[in-house]
Amino acid sequence: MYKILKKRNLTENAAEYVVHAPLAAKRCMPGQFVILIVEEGGERIPLTIADYDRERGTITLLVQAAGYSTARLAQKKEGDFIKDFLGPLGNATDLTEFRSVLLAAGGIGSAVVLPQAKYLKQNTSVLTDVVLGGRNASFLTYEEELRTFSDRLFVVTDDGSKGEKGFVTDVIKRLVDGGKKYDAVFAVGPMPMMRAVAELTRKYGIKTIVSMNTIMVDGTGMCGGCRLTVGGEIKHACVDGPEFDGHLVNFEEAMNRAAFYRETEKEHLCRLQNEKKE
Repeated sequence: MYKILKKRNLTENAAEYVVHAPLAAKRCMPGQFVILIVEEGGERIPLTIADYDRERGTITLLVQAAGYSTARLAQKKEGDFIKDFLGPLGNATDLTEFRSVLLAAGGIGSAVVLPQAKYLKQNTSVLTDVVLGGRNASFLTYEEELRTFSDRLFVVTDDGSKGEKGFVTDVIKRLVDGGKKYDAVFAVGPMPMMRAVAELTRKYGIKTIVSMNTIMVDGTGMCGGCRLTVGGEIKHACVDGPEFDGHLVNFEEAMNRAAFYRETEKEHLCRLQNEKKE
């Protein structure tokens, strides 16, 4: 059992959890993830490591209540326990080979970008710009933390309720067209956003890395649930990723696979809502 030491709501349906998991905290690095089971009989859900404290033995997770299991997790309070916790899994991010990078986060993609920006700021001389985007101001997370750990932070919302009005790609295009040179762009967020960033940077010839939040079950490459096509080859996000060359990912296939269980999730959420009413 793993205790939730702290919980805070960051948006209407996204909360941050600080979990006591000393073995995972001892070994994890930016870009990696964990798999947890909320309760007995629950499904395994992959979650990005948003932060970690090796001395305290804690892992920080940013979780959006988007399906049945994450909705069950949202019912947990400080002092409650998570049944199982496995990690760190996946390959750590390595952006240290570059001199100037741009990190682009859409929605709770900030949970992936934050530990990367923090690591680069504290351990390297890599110049790091960050673009944080959301549907509106209420969807933005970790804005102040990203401002602290970046050389420049650009905030953009679809409706203009905070920062610039537009999309992450609008900011990237303006910066590059204005003469800013990046060795690499790292993009994480909804798949349509990552695909749009990759399509844009392809035109500029900028190396682009994306973090694929595919359907995942066991986290060891055995189940095949997280498979995707990269450069015409089958890869598994859990062991080969979760980061891949954005110019080689077959996003259409990945998005179609992500929609497989959408109706099942709706049924489970309806069941959970009915349980609350009873």
